Amino acid sequence: MRAREVLNRNCARCHSAAPRQSGLDLRTRQGLLRGGRRGPAIVPGNASQSRLYRQIAGLAQPSMPPQKRLSQAEIETLRQWINAGAPDPIVKLGDVDPDWAFQPRQRPATPKLKDVWAKRPIDAFILARLRQRGLRPNPPADRVTLIRRVTYDLTGLPPTPDEIDAFLTDKSPGAYERLLDRLLASPHYGEKAARQWLDLARYAESEGFKSDENRPNAWRYRDYLIQSFNADKPYDRFVMEQIAGDELWPNDPNALVATAFNRHWADESNARNLPLRHQEILNDITDTVGAVFLGMTVGCARCHDHKYDPITQKDYYSLQAFFAAIRARDDLTLGTPAERQEYARRREAWEEKTRGIQAEMKQIAGPVRQRLRQSAVSIFPDAVIDSVNTPYEKRTAYQRQLAFKVEPQIRVTEDKLVEALSQADQERYKALKQQLAAFDGMKPQPLPTSLGITDVGPEAPRTHVLSVGVYDKPLEEVQPAFFSRITTVPPKIAPPAGGNSTGRRTALARWMVDPRNPLVARVIVNRVWQWRFGEGLSPSASNFGRTGGAPSHPELIDWLAEEFIAGGWSLKSLHKLIMTSNTYRQSTAYDAAKAQADPENHLLWRMRRRRLQAEEIRDGMLLASGLLNPKMGGPSVFGRLPKGVEVRGGWTPTEDPREHRRRSVYLFVKRNVRYPLFLAFDLPDTHESCPRRAVSTTAPQALMLLNDEETFGYARAFAGQVLEESDRLRGVLVGRAYRLAFGRMPDPTERRLAYDFLDRQARLIRAREGAGQSTATPTGTKKTLGAAQDAALVDFCHALLNANEFLYLD
Repeated sequence: MRAREVLNRNCARCHSAAPRQSGLDLRTRQGLLRGGRRGPAIVPGNASQSRLYRQIAGLAQPSMPPQKRLSQAEIETLRQWINAGAPDPIVKLGDVDPDWAFQPRQRPATPKLKDVWAKRPIDAFILARLRQRGLRPNPPADRVTLIRRVTYDLTGLPPTPDEIDAFLTDKSPGAYERLLDRLLASPHYGEKAARQWLDLARYAESEGFKSDENRPNAWRYRDYLIQSFNADKPYDRFVMEQIAGDELWPNDPNALVATAFNRHWADESNARNLPLRHQEILNDITDTVGAVFLGMTVGCARCHDHKYDPITQKDYYSLQAFFAAIRARDDLTLGTPAERQEYARRREAWEEKTRGIQAEMKQIAGPVRQRLRQSAVSIFPDAVIDSVNTPYEKRTAYQRQLAFKVEPQIRVTEDKLVEALSQADQERYKALKQQLAAFDGMKPQPLPTSLGITDVGPEAPRTHVLSVGVYDKPLEEVQPAFFSRITTVPPKIAPPAGGNSTGRRTALARWMVDPRNPLVARVIVNRVWQWRFGEGLSPSASNFGRTGGAPSHPELIDWLAEEFIAGGWSLKSLHKLIMTSNTYRQSTAYDAAKAQADPENHLLWRMRRRRLQAEEIRDGMLLASGLLNPKMGGPSVFGRLPKGVEVRGGWTPTEDPREHRRRSVYLFVKRNVRYPLFLAFDLPDTHESCPRRAVSTTAPQALMLLNDEETFGYARAFAGQVLEESDRLRGVLVGRAYRLAFGRMPDPTERRLAYDFLDRQARLIRAREGAGQSTATPTGTKKTLGAAQDAALVDFCHALLNANEFLYLD
């Protein structure tokens, strides 16, 4: 590793091309000696006295680079280089434009290489960079490893033994591509892809914060994602539906459900300062849209111009202005236009028959209801009180937003209403209610509803730049506008027919998916690369700015983006394009010489080994044990929680035991309560968008897999599956267990160790039985080896589920 490479990768974006942060120019040795506003950056021959070394080593503040720490190898490289006198060359001008993501995309030429490995363009781009460092890619992974890799990557499940056998015996040239086609056509593909997107959407089915009340219909967004990915919905349509589906396709139920992307903010249901809460929600939407679709940390510009990227504070609030008119909708009516029309017809007939009864009930309850509402609203700020007291038709757009926001807190329940009536009015009201119930047969069943957003009307509240982001300190007014660094052309905003929306979000959605937009296509192809390789070509998938890290292969990102758009924005085609490359099919084998040249594998000389995500671990155990319920869609499953777990907002475990064996994507997601297994294995906090999950290695993970009652139940069922599918020969049992857990047969050493374990464990179990201790037996089978041998097989299967080979993907 050379000093130039370390500086290029970590420092050049902020300290080479203008404007240079702190005035420091790393392009030449003279620039380092001259330094910036704080003086010289290096003292040649003396690293310990050099500001550059002290800051990157964490010996002086601020530590550099921001939000990242160099590896010890990189720090040591710079120390030795400075002590050697800091010889030239330093940074090559133009290696990576610090603002590369804002530049117009151009289709780069594919490197011309005479190498059989680089038959595909992706491989040519990768090999060209490897050659610059004198490296060669790894050999391909073996076929068992490859089918396990691609099956988990595309479905989130391991391959079955039969699927592995079919792939291994198919020696024809197109076997691998047919495997990809089969997996991309599997309904499980949508389940895996949806789970990845749910992290970005900060999806949860409860409010969060203190009360954490449930959101009963949030699951429809999850099902919308699964259906969209399985149908290979073009990504441009997918983006537009989530930003402005209600404006663009108001009669399409899926487009209405899609707007829940911007409804998944966490909310404090009993907040009093609703003007502040309203602004915090707008900030959440702006930040999430900027990160997920545009790959920019726009939130840094909320209080001031972005310190690193060309995003001004005005840009931030101009982006926010597209959402200025929105309000939460937890009651979006679904169904086709014909279904809605039929519902309206039947509802009108019911209203006609019951009009007199309802009028008398309103006459009795109306004044009391109004008094209770006035009492409830009196504790809110004046702006909220004024909004509620202003007649609906006279409210401004902002007043409508506040009135809608406060409504759940001041709504009078039926029980409270009846309790507040006089005795005589109570009796009459209850009698009228009984009369009304006699017409229930005429009353149409409600159409299904969903979460989402709509505008409060055709007019939007004004949007202002806020002084240091403070909600009640407005500065200049701004209009909806795109990032000024990309274009100064104002958006064309036209309210859609019907007069219920501003049309602002439609203008934003169309700009996002305009092929001339440099960001959106780059961001999604980089995300897909990250999902397949563990790290993107640009290392921070939601931050293409200067602090996100320099891209390792910017030309490849642009080539993929152009291919993606030309291919009709097809995500399935993009997956196949990437996964048919030799780069993806490499082995994970470690090579010390290659690692010395590229220790973090930025140049992709090998495939990265990765640990399975929490849901993949659980789903893999369910499949291996024969318990997996493949049912798709519908309301989420409330699982069983350990005793002592406090839950607010409602949690009643689902009764049907088969429902508890469904895939993890269908388990209820509560913001303040995460399943212990998921919590141990790094399920992200759903209060904010997560572009890439943390991967930790902790003692609770091992303890969870060893001691958790549910995991042990999977082991018992796994042992039962092994018994059911095998005869009683020990060798056959061990082989079947290995096949179900790892997708392969054990080698001779593993067989011997397995036999020794089973014999030793059976003896220990007999001793425990003699002492009166109970033992666990396999479930789901009538076959038996004898009590001690059965229990030993359970322990053996449990051990396999705890093995790294089960938990990691090569």
